[in-house]
Amino acid sequence: MATDVFSSKNLAVQAQKKILGKMASSKYIATSLIDDTSGEVLDELYQLTREYTQSKKESEKVIKNLIKTVIKLAVLYRNNQFNEEEIALMEKFKRKVHQLAMTVVSFYQVEYTFDRNVLSKLLNECRELLHQVIQRHLTAKSHGRVNNVFDHFSNCEFLAALYNPFGPFKQHLQRLCEGVNKMLDEDNI
Repeated sequence: MATDVFSSKNLAVQAQKKILGKMASSKYIATSLIDDTSGEVLDELYQLTREYTQSKKESEKVIKNLIKTVIKLAVLYRNNQFNEEEIALMEKFKRKVHQLAMTVVSFYQVEYTFDRNVLSKLLNECRELLHQVIQRHLTAKSHGRVNNVFDHFSNCEFLAALYNPFGPFKQHLQRLCEGVNKMLDEDNI
């Protein structure tokens, strides 16, 4: 026999996740929820993804899934929905993302240091930590969104194309790294 337990706080958090998830679908609304530097990085990721995949639909899906995931994670975090173990995992996730950002920039700034396997491994470690953090909070659909984002960005062929010094994505990588570096300087990542 199941008992129905009503919690207005849980209902409010669910509503926030749902509303902000829907709002993230609109680029205009999403940019109003994201600071300028993050918006520039997301725009660059979109352009890069679009050129790499040659698919507007696929690139929009990847970036939309990224934005939705970040917003839902922020809602959970700001509403103190994580238990102690999840908070520890969240802190570990933040450190791993910071390490990833520094590695992305370092590989760009120091010639001949790029290693696609290192970046792919870092991205996949971030994915696993994120799945652990959101395990009891988000739906299977949200976990699928996480996989969609990380499957794309951790793809070794994508990373090799991105960091190819003679490839077509050199300018994108430069702008992306400038934005990520600025986010690091502003302690936004």
